[in-house]
Amino acid sequence: MANLGIPQNTIAVLQKYNFNFQKKFGQNFLIDTRVLDRIIESAEITGEDCILEIGPGIGTMTQYLAENAREVVAVEIDKNLIPILEDTLSEYDNVTVINDDILKVDINKIVEEKNAGKPIKVVANLPYYITTPIIMGLFESHVPLQSITIMVQKEVADRMQVGPGTKDYGALSLAVQYYAKPEIVANVPPNCFMPRPNVGSAVIRLTRYDAPPVQVNDEKYMFSLIRASFNQRRKTLVNGLTNAPELGLSKEKVTETLEKLGWSATIRGEALTLEQFAQLSNVLK
Repeated sequence: MANLGIPQNTIAVLQKYNFNFQKKFGQNFLIDTRVLDRIIESAEITGEDCILEIGPGIGTMTQYLAENAREVVAVEIDKNLIPILEDTLSEYDNVTVINDDILKVDINKIVEEKNAGKPIKVVANLPYYITTPIIMGLFESHVPLQSITIMVQKEVADRMQVGPGTKDYGALSLAVQYYAKPEIVANVPPNCFMPRPNVGSAVIRLTRYDAPPVQVNDEKYMFSLIRASFNQRRKTLVNGLTNAPELGLSKEKVTETLEKLGWSATIRGEALTLEQFAQLSNVLK
């Protein structure tokens, strides 16, 4: 089968099927073989691996995955792409394509059926509008995962790996760093895609921790504190937390807790590390 990482091969497939890009699915297909090689290498894919690919598109990266992994399960939401995938992946007997929304798929069931419940690796070129829900869904559902290697918008990749006190630091940074070790492995300019996006992209690898790096008694509660403190990021932590009705915290209670922890009453949420949010959560709870 023709290598779809080569632009003219991608164009030929799109013309053959009269394919129209769907704005609503945020479709941008990779047309750079070096970037594809880099993704396979960063994900450390071996012949033992079962890979979950999210959004295979016309199968560009799927071909690379199928060549390198034991088994690939590709979940594609756009039904117009299914006949194309049947064509571009016809040579591979180790690929299963599922036409569904990844947010509705029972990934644990896939892991059971295809990998005997052992951790899988996720690889994806993610549509920008849905990056965060997909990543959080994967972590929060506690699917057995080794790593997630994904292409995302450059600024989202930056947000995932920054620390306190920077403008990109937020709930996403903390959530990712609670579950995994983030590492940007490549920056990818717009001309590596068809159609060209308006922004730069990056490949980031999230290596799942066996156990979170901080001790927290109730992770759901900690994340609701984190969200509340970044919902109004210019406000002090005291105001952010007391303004969140779902937490039901009084000003006195929060102020007293900060005193107990030896923190300033005017501290902002964006100044706290993951470790400090865990302490705060344990004391308040």
